[in-house]
Amino acid sequence: MSLISKEVSDFTASAFLNGKIVDVSKKDILGKWSIFFFYPADFTFVCPTELEDLAARYDEFKKAGCEIYSVSCDTAYVHKAWHDASDKIRTIAYPMVADPTHALSKDFDVYIEAAGVAERGTFIVNPEGRITAYEVSAGNVGRNADELLRKLQACQFVHEHGDQVCPAKWHPGERTLTPSLDLVGQL
Repeated sequence: MSLISKEVSDFTASAFLNGKIVDVSKKDILGKWSIFFFYPADFTFVCPTELEDLAARYDEFKKAGCEIYSVSCDTAYVHKAWHDASDKIRTIAYPMVADPTHALSKDFDVYIEAAGVAERGTFIVNPEGRITAYEVSAGNVGRNADELLRKLQACQFVHEHGDQVCPAKWHPGERTLTPSLDLVGQL
């Protein structure tokens, strides 16, 4: 079953952000673009490389009007301990959301019950709180912040220009396509 256009369920979760534990809820994601970046667990091997990659591009995501929410099934206190112990994780300025009850992981359909962790899932959520793009990868394959930013920008463009579509490898400012019913019939 596809999750495209699925509305994110109502939620409230603790998050580690800027040295504090704060609450994050559905109302925080409405009215702006969001990325939910699920990863298996703190204090692991691939996860810090991904989270550091996102941290390095965070300003560009913010300029695009998008908040990043990294999410694992760890508690906010484990996020804080990892932040304090790791030079890579110390660079993170976006919310590190805690999902120890697995509510978010289950809502986004990335929870691995047998392991008690989330799959490596990336979800772009529009200002209405609906999933517009997502990708789920095996736990041993890291993701790329550059490609995620490009996908976000394409989703935003299509959201604003509903009659246009973005071809492969599209970047802002490049040519888009306008589907024609005549052309569709010829394909």
